[in-house]
Amino acid sequence: MMRVWGRTSSINVQKVLWCLAELGQLEGRDFERLDAGLQFGVNNTPEYRTLNPNGLVPTLVDGDFVLWESHSIVRYLAARHDLGGLMPQDLQQRAHSERWMDWTQTVLWVSLRLVFTGLTRTPQEKWDIPALRRAWDESNVALRMLDQQLGQQAYCAGDRFTVGDIPLGVTVHRWLFLANQFPEVLEARPELPAVMRWYGELSARPAFRASVP
Repeated sequence: MMRVWGRTSSINVQKVLWCLAELGQLEGRDFERLDAGLQFGVNNTPEYRTLNPNGLVPTLVDGDFVLWESHSIVRYLAARHDLGGLMPQDLQQRAHSERWMDWTQTVLWVSLRLVFTGLTRTPQEKWDIPALRRAWDESNVALRMLDQQLGQQAYCAGDRFTVGDIPLGVTVHRWLFLANQFPEVLEARPELPAVMRWYGELSARPAFRASVP
């Protein structure tokens, strides 16, 4: 049985759990999930560091195969269980999908992570409001780019849901959480109608609802 190490509150673990749910893989039947990270510890033990030298979550153990980095895990699982579906078989469509996975990590999350950690993991008296607002503005600039893309097609890589939509979906979920929880700190979020249409479809998926709190 596969094992997934990581707490369910982690955005990166949520990507893997959502992917597994889309693939029809059930916790307790097809894989075991073990809490690790933050309040659970574990991730800094020598045993865990042998699996994942970064000491981060998630980590996937599939037989004698060990893989870390959430996007790599999502790609592996989708290719193994649903090549031609969740993982496009067409190389160009696959490249489009994986490009948005990479963009999520290297552009959108770079700025949004500063806002998330700055507001949820930093004591309020230490909040750097100008820096938080700058990072929020940068996140919104990136999301306007995504809105333009989704104004032309249903999903990030075309007319169907693929692996690229998973990291994007959980990241937009965090963006909405921040906008709703900290309106007194952050400026009002832009409307982004195409993003909201797409997010509404994603958040209605049973696999999303089962995996993303």
